[in-house]
Amino acid sequence: MLYHAIEAQYLALTPFRLAADTWRDLLAHPHNPLSETTLLRAGAAACEIIGRATRRHGRPEFGITTVTVDGEAVPVREKLIHGEPFCRLVQFERVLAKPRKDPKILLVAPLSGHFATLVRDTIESLLTSHDVYVTDWQDAREVPLSDGRFGFEDYVDVLQRCIRHIGPDVNVLAICQPAPASIVAVSMMAEAKDPLTPKNLIIMGGPVDTRVGTTEVTRLAQSHPLSSFETAAIHNVPPMHPGNGRRVYPGLLQLTGFMSLNPDRHLKAHIDFLWAHAKGDDQFARAHRRFYEEYLAVMDLDAQFYLDTVSIVFQEHALMKGRLKHRGQLVNPKAIRNVGLMTVEGGRDDITGVGQCHAAQILCSSIPDKLRLEVTEPKVGHYGLFSGRSWRERISPAVGAFIRGNKVA
Repeated sequence: MLYHAIEAQYLALTPFRLAADTWRDLLAHPHNPLSETTLLRAGAAACEIIGRATRRHGRPEFGITTVTVDGEAVPVREKLIHGEPFCRLVQFERVLAKPRKDPKILLVAPLSGHFATLVRDTIESLLTSHDVYVTDWQDAREVPLSDGRFGFEDYVDVLQRCIRHIGPDVNVLAICQPAPASIVAVSMMAEAKDPLTPKNLIIMGGPVDTRVGTTEVTRLAQSHPLSSFETAAIHNVPPMHPGNGRRVYPGLLQLTGFMSLNPDRHLKAHIDFLWAHAKGDDQFARAHRRFYEEYLAVMDLDAQFYLDTVSIVFQEHALMKGRLKHRGQLVNPKAIRNVGLMTVEGGRDDITGVGQCHAAQILCSSIPDKLRLEVTEPKVGHYGLFSGRSWRERISPAVGAFIRGNKVA
């Protein structure tokens, strides 16, 4: 019923969207002699906000075509390395005039409602000095039911297959949600003495121990039984999509949840956009527009993965308590010994609270001190860990230095 209600809402709002788009074009048209006045620029901005709020946002493009390497612009092309129903492993291949032996890094993008394009800024920064691969997660409503379910264990298996496809000496960088699964994947490979076990594991803003650093996210997950999430949050994909019949957690619900955490911040951002556009601050307007075009594009998650995550990570705390099993085998993070571990937290992170990510250092107790690093950015929120000035100027260089500085035996 939720999907039908959403479709009905989009249909009902179509006249408003068309009217808003038309008025925006008229007010901002270059042949309009008043288009550069403050009043009309403000009106055009208001119409743009209405149009954006009432429009369906499709899957964005990465759009990374060049990167600066050693002061020179280098072409970049997306290359599919490995494909599965729920994930594509994509390499952002730099077309270099001379080969470079830069570290290989697998960027594990979050599977939490947004597309992997949300980490575009992360990719662009890393490309200046790394060979970058990204998990491009697929929208569950586009995956046929015949391809089966996708749960937490399947997620771990996908990560291991991606690591093996990339080859030896890969460094894994997990942003937010994939932190626990990345620890499990590396733990299992280390215990099996797999020669392709990653060289370094970097976790940023990941919910490793959700018993600490309480946030609205953890409070919600821990204050209701799992059955209530299954009843309220899980819906069936309707016939108009390839995933017809698949049980999913709709991305629109996740987006609504995220926006409800900071409604004042989002309202202020749109007011600032309106006045910036009115005053002719096109740079601010472009940045705002780019962020919200990305932020409002959401994807559905397979119900099994969503419910597994709520249960394992937020309610049972199975990994931290040493009770988590993968395919029947007990997960042992202490098996990780010759892998560097870097954890990064933001002091203003309202999604993954302080202490949740650094808990990985306690969990992986067999790693020697010389291969560890904890980084805390006191004034940085969740998204600032992997996007924006703090990421580009401080966190990204620290990640690169950690990878290059670790001499793993």
